[in-house]
Amino acid sequence: MIIRFERTGGFTAIPMRLDLDTDTLEPVEHQNLHGLIETSGFFSLPVRLPATSKGSDRFYYKLTVVELNRSHTVESEETSLPENLRPLIQKLVLLARGPRS
Repeated sequence: MIIRFERTGGFTAIPMRLDLDTDTLEPVEHQNLHGLIETSGFFSLPVRLPATSKGSDRFYYKLTVVELNRSHTVESEETSLPENLRPLIQKLVLLARGPRS
């Protein structure tokens, strides 16, 4: 499975990106990400989740998952992220930050 994650916006407007092939991960991490994608219902979500309120300095997320014969992209402003998608987004943010020293 290929995951492409991008977070833009926020107070500092520093973009965060992650391109990940889950086959390169440790088995536990691989299973964890697959589980988060499945429990989020990712492939059933609409392509765009409109903002639920106006405001500045919010994050904007774009997530694409490619798995075998299917591919899906979801774009969302942080206030419109469904609760079931938040754990996956949080995990991808941690992975994009990289290992801490």
